[in-house]
Amino acid sequence: MSLSRVAVLLLALSPLAFGASKEIMELQRDVAMLQDQVRNLQSTLDQKVAAIQTLTQQTLDSANRTNTAVAVMENRFEETMKKQELSLNAPVANVGQKLDQMSEDFRAVRESVLDMNTRMSKLDAKMADLQNLINTTRSAPAAPPPAAGTAPDANPSQASSGPPAGMQAETTYTNAFRDYQAGKSDIAIQEFTDYLKYFGNTNFAPDAQYYLADIYYRNKDYNNAMQNFDAVLEKYSENRRTPDAHYFKGMCLMGLGRNDAAAREFRDVYSRYVDLDPDIAAKAKARLREMGLTVGATSKRHK
Repeated sequence: MSLSRVAVLLLALSPLAFGASKEIMELQRDVAMLQDQVRNLQSTLDQKVAAIQTLTQQTLDSANRTNTAVAVMENRFEETMKKQELSLNAPVANVGQKLDQMSEDFRAVRESVLDMNTRMSKLDAKMADLQNLINTTRSAPAAPPPAAGTAPDANPSQASSGPPAGMQAETTYTNAFRDYQAGKSDIAIQEFTDYLKYFGNTNFAPDAQYYLADIYYRNKDYNNAMQNFDAVLEKYSENRRTPDAHYFKGMCLMGLGRNDAAAREFRDVYSRYVDLDPDIAAKAKARLREMGLTVGATSKRHK
């Protein structure tokens, strides 16, 4: 190809080359603009993400601080409550212990007083028995005269209802009481029975009736014991043996398994003698407590 043709060809293609170069430049400019926009958008997104992360971190830090503060408050509240509980429990426990100790001391004192009163009552009874024996010995009643028309050596069964010849009140009672204390139950029963038969209106009659009942009670013959305690209450209702006879009648009923009747007797004893004889009233109350009862209510256990 000749140079002239090449030159002509170049001149013909130059407008096309210039137009293509312009479009490429515009395309490059557009790409550059897009790149700038993408960079700006990326920068904006990075800033927003960073702001969100910062805000999230701040929120987490605030939540952690709040949780820490709440935990501290809970610990302080628990410690305060424990301190208050300890400060309250200690005095209350001390007061309870002191009350328990006082109750035990009072119970011990009360039992000691009751025991002492019981011993004093027994001592008083023995002193009264001895005094009665002395008085009777000093003023022994004369033996009753034989019935009219009866010979001195007549059969005693044919005489009046008086005692056999030679039987005296003080001797009969003294012998009976001595055998009672010696534990000679059979002999004492016969002697007290004779005494009551022939000297039932004397001063020693209530004591003889009571000791006769007591012998049967000690032998666990509760039926005969209760009959004789009843005799004390019916024949000699106003004497120093009456409260004890009333109480031991209840004990006989307990021995016979008649708990309802025994409870009624013990309540009656308590109501009658709570002021007149506090010792026997306390015993009746104690028996009711052993039965699961009170002085004013009946337990279902003994229906």
